[in-house]
Amino acid sequence: MAQVNVTINGRAYQIACDDGQEQHLAALAAYVDQRVGELTVAMGQIGDARLLVMVSLLIADELADAHAAGAAGVPQSATLPASDEATLADGIDALARRIEEIAARLEAA
Repeated sequence: MAQVNVTINGRAYQIACDDGQEQHLAALAAYVDQRVGELTVAMGQIGDARLLVMVSLLIADELADAHAAGAAGVPQSATLPASDEATLADGIDALARRIEEIAARLEAA
């Protein structure tokens, strides 16, 4: 098992990953650090835990948007029957609303 040292919001973390996944993990950590930096500029230092929760929600929202848009390059009709697509889309919309509500509560806190 490999170990990768990453830095997020100026703090160093040692993370374990499968052998050969070190560069991928480092790239993911760099992306998270970038998003934390963007949020810090917008909101200031509001604490590591709160920043990481908010960034996690923002990234989850991006992922939901990517799934909804079929960003993987696979036509949605090839992956799910139409009735399942509608159910999935409704679920993603509900999750997005919940994420936005949580983010708003965190911003207000």
